[in-house]
Amino acid sequence: MLLDGKRLLITGALTRDSIAFHAAELAQRQGAEVVLTNFGRAKRMTERAAKNLPAPADVLELDVTQPEHFDALAEDLKTRWGGVDGALHAIAFAPTDALGGKFLSAPVESAQTAFHVSAVSLRDLARTLVPLMPQGGSIVGLDFDATVAWPVYDWMGVAKAALEATSRYLARDLGPSGIRVNLVSAGPLGTVAARGIPGFSTLADRWREQAPLGWDTEDPEPVAGAIAFLLSDYAKAITGQVLKVDGGFSAIGAPAASDVEAEVPA
Repeated sequence: MLLDGKRLLITGALTRDSIAFHAAELAQRQGAEVVLTNFGRAKRMTERAAKNLPAPADVLELDVTQPEHFDALAEDLKTRWGGVDGALHAIAFAPTDALGGKFLSAPVESAQTAFHVSAVSLRDLARTLVPLMPQGGSIVGLDFDATVAWPVYDWMGVAKAALEATSRYLARDLGPSGIRVNLVSAGPLGTVAARGIPGFSTLADRWREQAPLGWDTEDPEPVAGAIAFLLSDYAKAITGQVLKVDGGFSAIGAPAASDVEAEVPA
């Protein structure tokens, strides 16, 4: 059992098609105890999804823009388990006016929202969990390759670049405490959040054409498996890394410029 006895906090499991839901499902099958988080109306959706896990999981309130939610989360986990062994950060958001080819016109406030929710929240979650990991632990975040500029990703792409940098600084500062921080950079998957990105099909089509192993946008299992590995003790010497689970897409040269231009939304 890869995660036998582990106590894991899983954020971002909005529905049954969420990457985080599949990560939680696999974690339970591999022996872990799991609690989920969400907030507001989305929390009710997560509660419905949680009933479909192998073992129904509690859903705690966590809005990463509300500092008091982190305090309440820490208190609940301390009372519930006495500590935590790992966490999945699957939290990202950008307003619609910061996506879909609106990079130049996006308001500063929208860019700041994307940065706060998608990147700074990883620091805030880690800072909350450090006192609950006296024997060390693992924090994993969900990423989308931020080494290049994508046609439709815009300020979310910038926020993901900040997420990657944040994970490296956390790895530096938390390593002496035995806490590992890594990211999984997944290919595009047809989650509720992804389908909300204008032009998402552009990225999905390109992946299916270019990934040497092929890519199924409806199959999150390979990503869930990578998350489980990084949360496990088998990854105890890995930190500050971005593990790409993308069918090999990132290893292959980009298509011709004319092809890219044809896909860029007006």
